[in-house]
This record gives sequence, C-alpha cells and structure tokens, in this order.
Amino acid sequence: MKYAFFLLILISFTSCEVTETLNINPDNSGTIVYESHRNENSYMQIVKEEYSKETIFQDTTYVFQDYINKYNSNFIKYTAAEQELFNKFKEVKVHLKKSAFDKEFRTTISQDFKKIEDIADLSKTENYISDIVHNYALTAEEHYYNIRFTLNGDKFNRIVTITDEAIYKTEKEKIGNYKTRLVNFKLEQSYVMKYHFPRKIKTVSNSSAIIGNDKKSLELQFNIIDFLQNPASTNLEVTLE
Repeated sequence: MKYAFFLLILISFTSCEVTETLNINPDNSGTIVYESHRNENSYMQIVKEEYSKETIFQDTTYVFQDYINKYNSNFIKYTAAEQELFNKFKEVKVHLKKSAFDKEFRTTISQDFKKIEDIADLSKTENYISDIVHNYALTAEEHYYNIRFTLNGDKFNRIVTITDEAIYKTEKEKIGNYKTRLVNFKLEQSYVMKYHFPRKIKTVSNSSAIIGNDKKSLELQFNIIDFLQNPASTNLEVTLE
C-alpha cells in the first residue's frame, strides 16, 4: 500500500513542471516562489483512460500560520526543534488550483524573507501542513534531502544535503525502477531555477546556467527525475561582483 502511494506521488511529480524563482534585493531580503503545474500531455500519457474521469475542483489560498493556529492542540505536542522547523514556514503562502474542467492543476508556494537563510524548503510545505492537521510524527517522514540557501559577501549558495542515506538509497532504487517504465513516454519533466541578484554575476558553478543579458540573473534547468535521483546535482554557487 505504501509503495502504491509512493507511485501515486511520483506520477504526479514526474508529470509536473516546476519553476523555482528567487528575487534578492540589495539588502538581501526578497521573495521566493515555488510553482508546480501538471503538464496535461504528460499526465494523460501515464494515467490513460483515468484522465477523462477526473471531477475535482479546488481553488484555495492560505498561509501556513493558519494551520498552526487552527490545529494548535496538535502543534504544541511537537518537540521544540520540530516547532522551530514549522515556524520557519509560518509566513509561507500557498495557492492551490485544481480544475478537472479547465485541466489546470497548479500549486504556487511563496515566501517573503528578510535574509536568505530564512528561506524554508518550500517543496515540503503541504507535507508539513498535513502532519500538523493529522498529528503525524515527523520521524515517520521519508524526506531524504534538504534545500537551503546562503549569501555571504559575494558568495551565493543553493545547498542540497542528503539527510538520510538509508531512505535515499531506497527511494533512489524505487525511482530508478519507475524511470524504466517511463522510457517510451514523451514527458515534460522540467525543474527550472530562475534567480535574480542585486549585483552582476561573475561566475556560476554549473556551466549549464544561462546568464541573462543584464548579468544579474540566471536560469538553470534540470530533469525532475534526475533531480530526485541525485538532489545534490542541483547544488549551485554564484559569485557576485
């Protein structure tokens, strides 16, 4: 049953296109937006006749703090460290649009930050909300990587760390097996990073990054499956003037 649930999540994720947009102001504050939308052609190839049977409609906007307040009796049961983790998300905003009629399935998660280090790992937002609502233990989560950002002087870093080698090994094997099942499909599975800096870029650690004409922005694209199999491959260091 657990494996079937994993496949459902993987199907949803691998038929999506993700864009991670970061805007940094001169004072190092800024905004980050993590947006994922389902590529309808890709999803239709995978689920086949089930595609026409969808009936869902949802259009919802909320802030993470709303769930901390509403389910505070659950929230206070978590350890101090777990509450601190959740509090990092408290100002994160979420907009969900799921329309079977319009065939639009889009999730937009955004955060305003005062300094780069305040940025939460936005891809986990909905997962953590579910934990609070249902009083799930964080120790039961099967997250195996963490994304964080730093900006020290002229050095910007996007740092992806493997947090659980055992889970990573297991999930990597599952993803590999699933990947072989997708060989004959023509899927759009892009993960695009669009970063805008307050100063011009001198160097970028990944040679595939495309630097904008203003020299203050870059765009870098990965395949989602490749990202899931090797999250650390999306590490990035940018040197600014």
